Amino acid sequence: MTNPLLSAWDTPFELPPFDLISDADFEPAFHAALDETRGAIAAIADNPEAPTFGNTIEALELADAPLDRVLGVFYNVAGSDSTPEREELQRTFSPLLAVFSSEVTMNADLFQRIEALWQSRETLGLTDEQARVLMLTRRRFVRSGALLEGADRDRLKEVLERLATLGTEFTQNLLADERSWFMPLGEGDLDGLPKFVLDAARAAGAEKGVDGPAVTLSRSVITPFLQHSTRRDLRQKAYEAYTARGANGGDTDNRAIAAETLKLREERAHLLGYDSFAAFKLETEMAGTPDRVRDLLMQVWEPARDAANKDAARMTDMLHADGHNGDLEPWDWHFYAERRREAEHDLDEAEIKPFLQLDRMIEASFDTANRLFGLEFAPLDVTLYHPDARAWDVTRNGQHIAVFVGDYFARGSKRSGAWCSAMRSQQKLAGDIRPIVVNVCNFAKPEDGQPGLLSWDDARTLFHEFGHALHQMLSDVTYPSISGTSVARDFVELPSQLYEHWLEVPEVLGKFATHSKTGEAMPKVLLDKLLSASTHDTGFQTVEFLSSAIVDLDFHDGKAPADPMQAQAETLERIGMPSAIRMRHATPHFAHVFAGDGYSSGYYSYMWSEVMDADAFDAFTETGDAFDPAMAEKLENHILSKGGSVDAADLYTAFRGRLPGVEPLLKGRGLA
Repeated sequence: MTNPLLSAWDTPFELPPFDLISDADFEPAFHAALDETRGAIAAIADNPEAPTFGNTIEALELADAPLDRVLGVFYNVAGSDSTPEREELQRTFSPLLAVFSSEVTMNADLFQRIEALWQSRETLGLTDEQARVLMLTRRRFVRSGALLEGADRDRLKEVLERLATLGTEFTQNLLADERSWFMPLGEGDLDGLPKFVLDAARAAGAEKGVDGPAVTLSRSVITPFLQHSTRRDLRQKAYEAYTARGANGGDTDNRAIAAETLKLREERAHLLGYDSFAAFKLETEMAGTPDRVRDLLMQVWEPARDAANKDAARMTDMLHADGHNGDLEPWDWHFYAERRREAEHDLDEAEIKPFLQLDRMIEASFDTANRLFGLEFAPLDVTLYHPDARAWDVTRNGQHIAVFVGDYFARGSKRSGAWCSAMRSQQKLAGDIRPIVVNVCNFAKPEDGQPGLLSWDDARTLFHEFGHALHQMLSDVTYPSISGTSVARDFVELPSQLYEHWLEVPEVLGKFATHSKTGEAMPKVLLDKLLSASTHDTGFQTVEFLSSAIVDLDFHDGKAPADPMQAQAETLERIGMPSAIRMRHATPHFAHVFAGDGYSSGYYSYMWSEVMDADAFDAFTETGDAFDPAMAEKLENHILSKGGSVDAADLYTAFRGRLPGVEPLLKGRGLA
């Protein structure tokens, strides 16, 4: 029987035929695609003709297309709808892919062809985009060990293979802890919980097979529980379970994995001639060096910690007034921060949430994209990998731009967090290839027949991930390796964080924040209160983020710690971490850093990008129109469409005329 992953896809927009694909298809398809890709690489390396940009660089750009096709499907479903079979396949594929990657980048004949082109680059008549791709290709090979020889080359291969295995184990351990823990709520455990929290807890309980409400470790369930439950003992139990992910002992404990990962990263950097892994990793980012990153983080740390400490003092008074002696604890913060918001801004989450319907917020994100970039979204009736996922045909002036897939609800088979991926990226080298872009979130699923309701943080997450999707959908480059979000790590969050600003434009909420029961628009007085409270609790939010970013940098800037948990504690003590706040991502569940190399030494990049996004939105507000057509055109032409075809600093300067300082960020967070 023909493997559907290896056949032509006679489907709308050549979407994967998910109704025909089974788990049994993935492994044979993977090996067939890997063999085909290996053959394509060998043909390039062994080509007797003199190297040209076409027969070497462009051929390399297309060589892994069979593998990308299979893995684009597999990793999407493995992250969004995991099964034991898919987890086993991940454990099988990861080391094999690491070995293959090393085979390619350490292929001496192949690198010799690339190096010959690099040395003669001035005579090749390359376009700017081609010159950029040549530089990036050579740099990738060099940073992957192409210049190493003998034992060093062999050892780097071993290190990279082991790191791939560790990253997969870390991810799967975290998912196992997240889906195994839940806390059923009896009749006496519901004090203080408004209806929307109870509805989410009942849906979570049903997903766990519990006859009644339950708290799970999904942020969209546990955070509102921490905000509203008057049961301090249950808040503590839930909070400590959430922060203990990956550190519960046994087979799913991630602490030893983190220690080995850091040691191997240090060795990798030294093999490649760098003093530290941070120096290696940051060389290709906008920041450039660990010192520049640390300077930014500490500029923001002091005012953020001061604000958080002032808030903690106020909430400690509230805690004592409630008859609790002692210190404010981390499981108290969300509860009293919500009470403060009610008191200081006359704003209640239960009052806001009925106006933030999921479907209406999706419409809001689409309408904003229409007003800025002329995009239109039409629902598609297609089979996807899970019944909760939905798809839209994205067009402009009647021309197909992309397929957008949204998968919004939490489930036990989905890893935590929210992300954007592409099952197929935009390119022109193999024809006019249009992208298939996926947004995955973990919002609380409503009971049957009820509308999905979002928190304000959920709504921001939806806009954030859609900003990433726009970066993919509006990409307009020739080469796959520089398409969409293939940019510097500390630039990739600019489009996503910038897009969040449009959620706060009053006319957007005025149109799309409508009540789930009455359909009435959010009253202006409530809208004004919501927007005026936008900097509420930013001291806490900034401190929990920055502490994670500083720990990440410390882990990689210097000798790898033998005991990461001790090193984490020492960093937090050194910077004066407030006792009532914990890191957003403690080491055993810091997936950004330990599930792979993506954000290692790079968690700071959200803050680096925020410096730019605050300044970039100022460019719109300075015109007096958040939807200014000329500014939107500049944003698309200079940033969203360019992918990695131009250096990130040059892209931003082309858009704004200069690089920004930290002041707009501090102002936007209310920390100036």
